[in-house]
Amino acid sequence: MGRLFGTDGVRGIANEFLTCERAMQIGRAAAMVLTGVRRRRTPVVLIGMDTRISSGMLASAIAAGLCSVGADVIDIGVVPTPAVAYLVGKYKADAGIMISASHNPAHFNGIKIFNEDGYKLPDELEERIESIVLDNQPIPALQFGDGIGQITRCTNAAKDYIERLRSTVLYSLDGLKIAVDCANGSASVTAEKLFEELGAEYHILFNKPDGININKNCGSTHMEYLRNYVLEHQLDAGVAFDGDADRCLCVDDKGNIIDGDMIMAITALDMRARGKLINNTVVGTIMTNLGFTKFCEDQDIRFVATKVGDRYVLEEMLLEDYYFGGEQSGHIIFREFSTTGDGQLTAIQLLSHLRRSGKKLSELASVMVRYPQISVNVNASSEAKLAYYTDPDIKDALEKAKTTLGKSGRLVVRPSGTEPLIRVMVEGEDNALIESVANNIAELIRQKLSDL
Repeated sequence: MGRLFGTDGVRGIANEFLTCERAMQIGRAAAMVLTGVRRRRTPVVLIGMDTRISSGMLASAIAAGLCSVGADVIDIGVVPTPAVAYLVGKYKADAGIMISASHNPAHFNGIKIFNEDGYKLPDELEERIESIVLDNQPIPALQFGDGIGQITRCTNAAKDYIERLRSTVLYSLDGLKIAVDCANGSASVTAEKLFEELGAEYHILFNKPDGININKNCGSTHMEYLRNYVLEHQLDAGVAFDGDADRCLCVDDKGNIIDGDMIMAITALDMRARGKLINNTVVGTIMTNLGFTKFCEDQDIRFVATKVGDRYVLEEMLLEDYYFGGEQSGHIIFREFSTTGDGQLTAIQLLSHLRRSGKKLSELASVMVRYPQISVNVNASSEAKLAYYTDPDIKDALEKAKTTLGKSGRLVVRPSGTEPLIRVMVEGEDNALIESVANNIAELIRQKLSDL
C-alpha cells in the first residue's frame, strides 16, 4: 500500500482524510502524470461519481484542480465505476476519475483513477501522484485566461454504458424472475433500464439513494434482505451490487449466497464449453476459497493467484493473456468486454448462462463446494498496520497457527487497502478449529497494536 493509494484508489473519511484541498491536489497531480498537459491539444478527463452526499463536493474539487492546470473536464454524473472505465475510450478522453468508496459506509469516499485505455493505474503511476501531492514536487503551472480548462456535462453516459452492457448478451433474459439490489448506489441509475431491456421479470430493490443510505443494510455486503426476498417471492435468483456497482454477489433459488468464487466456477465452465476460456485459466487472489482451487483441479482448469485487488488480477491477465478472473468479493473481470470489475456485466453474463442452460442456479452452483471460512476484522490505524509486519509475537503466533491448521487449512492475515482494518481469514475443513484460530489471532493483534 502507498501513502495515499490503497488497493483500490485513494480512500478515507470525506472532509477528514479526503478533504477538498487534497482532492484538488490529486486532480492537478493526475493532470501532470496522466494527461501531459503540455500537449498541443487540451487534455480531457472524465469524472463520474456514486450517490454519496460528499461525491459532488469532491468531484467539484478534483474538477477545479484539473481545470486550474489547463485540462478540460467532462462531468458524466452518477454512474457505476466500470462505466467510467468504458467511456474513457468511447469518448476519447485522456483519463477517467471515479468518486466512490465502493462498499464502504456513506461517510467514506474515494478516488479511483483510470488511464486513457480504461485501466486502473499501476503502482508506479500512483507513487508519482503521491509524490507530487505529499512531497511538494513541482506541479503544472496554473493557467490564466483562455488557458483555464472548462467543465461540460454529459447526459448520455448512463445510456451509452447500458448499450454497451446489452451488446455483450446475445439472448434475452425472458422468463427469468430476479430481484436486483442496487445498494442505493450507482446501479440505481442503470440497473432497472438494463434488466427491462433484457426482458427479465425484475424486482428492483434499494434504488432510492438519499446521499447517506448507500450500502446501508443492503447491497453486496448485506445480503440478508435480498435472500429473504428471493425466497418469499419464489424467484430464480437475486443479484446485489455494491455502492459503485463494480461488484456482484448473488442469491440462488434456495436462498444460498453465491459469492465471487462460485460465480467464477459456474462461469468458467460455461466459457470453456463455448471456447471462451482462453488458455484454460482463471485468475483469482490469495483470498480465493480453497474450494475453488479444488474445483479447478477436478475440472483440469489452471488457477493463478495474485495479491488482493482486481487491478492485480487484471495485471496478471494482461501479462499472461488470460481472459477471465476475479475476487471472492464479487469483482469479476471479463476481459473480452471490460477493463475492470463490473457488477452488472457479471450479473447479466451469469443470468444469460442460467437462461440458456435451463437449470436452476442452485444446480449450477453445485459444481463447487465452498470450504468453511471465518473472517474477523480488527480495527487498525495506519501506524498499527505498519507495526503488524514487524511485531515478533504476532509473527510467532501466525507460524504456530499455520502449523496447527496443517495442509487442510489456510490462514491469511493482511492490512486492508481500503479500510482502517487488519483482516484475519482462516479456512479449512474443521469449523471449530478455524473459528478458534481466527479469534485467537485477532485478539492477539488487538492486544499488541491497540495503543497505536
